[in-house]
Parts: sequence; structure tokens; C-alpha cells
Amino acid sequence: MNNHGIANLTAGLGTALLFATVASSPASAQSSFKNYQCADGTQFVAGFFQYDSRAHLQLGGKQVTLKKGLALSGSRYTGRGITLKITKAGLTTLKQAKRPVTACALT
Repeated sequence: MNNHGIANLTAGLGTALLFATVASSPASAQSSFKNYQCADGTQFVAGFFQYDSRAHLQLGGKQVTLKKGLALSGSRYTGRGITLKITKAGLTTLKQAKRPVTACALT
């Protein structure tokens, strides 16, 4: 094997080790990503992290971070005209500015 082949093999192994390390890190094990489909056709991904009280959404091709607010039951996240509510029973609703509230379900 020539030096070019060894360099490619080394780079490939380094990349594989990096992905294995990230995938097995405590941070990745302590996060949760959930895919939602709403009754009005909206789809989004919500990310929740153990040491971050906010909800991180990928919604309409944009990343939106919502702050956790007060809720009587479950969780409520708001920001940038968006409200995400998740009850303790797992019922989820999404309210976007100038749109009615829509029910959402995990996919």
C-alpha cells in the first residue's frame, strides 16, 4: 500500500472513531429528538436535552428555540410567535402566529 492509501485509511479510521465517540457520548444519550405530524399538515422535529429546559424545533425549514414556560399540566414552550404544549398524557398541540391551534402526534 502506498502512502496515499495509508493516509486515506488513517483518515477513514479517524472519522469512524469520531462518529463512534460522539454517538456513545453521555450528551447524545441524554438527548431526545421527536418527529411530529400535525392535523393541519405541519411537520416538525423537536429536540430536548437533559441540561437545557428549552425545546429546539426544526419547523418550516427553520430552527426555532422555544423557552419553557409555566403549565398547569405537562410542558409549555413559547417563542417567536410559536407555542408548543405537551400534556403529561402526551397530547401535543402547536400554535403558530396567525394560525389556529393544531393537534400533533408523534410519527
